[in-house]
Amino acid sequence: MDFERIKNKLDALLEAGKKAELRGALTMLNEVDIAEYLQTLDNEKVLMVFRLLPKDISAEVFAYMDNDQRTRLMEALDDNEAMRIIDEMFIDDAVDFLEELPAGVVKRMLANADPSKRDLINQFLRYPENSAGRIMTIEYIEFHVGTTVGQAMAEIRRTAPDKETINTLYVLDDRRVLLGTVGLRQVLLADDGRRIEELMNQQVISVRTTDDQELVADTVRKYDLLSIPVVDHEDRLVGIVTVDDIVDVIEEENTEDFEKMAAMLPSEDTYLKTSVLRLAWHRFPWLLILMISAMFTGGIITHFEDVLASAQGIGVAIVSCIPMLMDTGGNCGAQASTLVIRGLALGEVSPRDVGRILWKELRVAVLLGVVLSIVNFLRIWWFTAYSRDVAFVVSLAMFCTIVIAKAIGSTLPLAAKAVHLDPALMASPIITTIVDAASLLILFTIATSMFHIGA
Repeated sequence: MDFERIKNKLDALLEAGKKAELRGALTMLNEVDIAEYLQTLDNEKVLMVFRLLPKDISAEVFAYMDNDQRTRLMEALDDNEAMRIIDEMFIDDAVDFLEELPAGVVKRMLANADPSKRDLINQFLRYPENSAGRIMTIEYIEFHVGTTVGQAMAEIRRTAPDKETINTLYVLDDRRVLLGTVGLRQVLLADDGRRIEELMNQQVISVRTTDDQELVADTVRKYDLLSIPVVDHEDRLVGIVTVDDIVDVIEEENTEDFEKMAAMLPSEDTYLKTSVLRLAWHRFPWLLILMISAMFTGGIITHFEDVLASAQGIGVAIVSCIPMLMDTGGNCGAQASTLVIRGLALGEVSPRDVGRILWKELRVAVLLGVVLSIVNFLRIWWFTAYSRDVAFVVSLAMFCTIVIAKAIGSTLPLAAKAVHLDPALMASPIITTIVDAASLLILFTIATSMFHIGA
């Protein structure tokens, strides 16, 4: 779809004041595209265009707008209009929106809400942040034991327009304990007289209300589900989480991991909407920690200062190879840690696999170390004025550094996971700093032994 062309046509109708034609043109678009168009308008025009939308479309469009624009729009609408939108939204979307609003606006919204709706929203808001209870919805179809297929179909026809999904139906007993699930396809193909429990799958995959949203997303991904039931600690069904919310969780968690791997505190806002001060603050703590930790690297060089001075030409040769050695070690450690962190995120590996992972990475390290060390030896010997002994020392240090870097890079994320820390914390910056210090110790230890110079 050529969005720019459609935008120009909508702009022309808006400027000409042809509200009826504009309304008709908007209703022919997808709700996502309408929300994208509204983002191109100023506040006054947004309010006018939004009020043109039919009631059933406006709530869907509102759910796809960004938080800043939704907040501005909500503040511009009167209480009745605002609550109409909230009432039309699915409960998970409404809760997600309300928790982003300022406390004063939320209080005003809930004060004008229907008491039952207000109680329901408050109940959702009481669940822990980033839990299954916060992202679940109650707009699903359930049946009790004894319901026939004919009765189920009649209920589906009556209530389906108000449900977020009807692909999966849930079977409960009299205490609302979840007994099983039934696919809509099975119901459509079954005889009207059959009971719903005869069709259900009793191997239910579910999560609890207090489970972390990342666990929910991992479970949905693992079992290829379009939705997953959420039960309380007595196995009673209280809601479901649908795949559209799972996609949002995956995006949010991946963004958080990327920020941690880059040594930054996670940010809840997008890059362009985050202030300069907040961006600086998110980066400062880890930069400070890494700067201080890098002092150990400088301390190692200072410790061997006398060695470098007494070795004369050899010392200069060794110092000139330090950047290459540190960069190679840091890159090797980053490669190993990235693969392990990714494997942990996908559930492919766990801390108990540390032995297998370390053995595999050590074999990879030996292969890479041998090849890179040989290439480095030939490069120094043939293309520099340094001696063969210097080439050997640097190449041997490189081999040892690669082996150590691969071991550190593969085991640190596993160790973090074992003590319930985010493995993403053990990414490139931290591993590079550790490997830098290790590579210097290796290089100077080998050099002092090889050339018989004392510290």
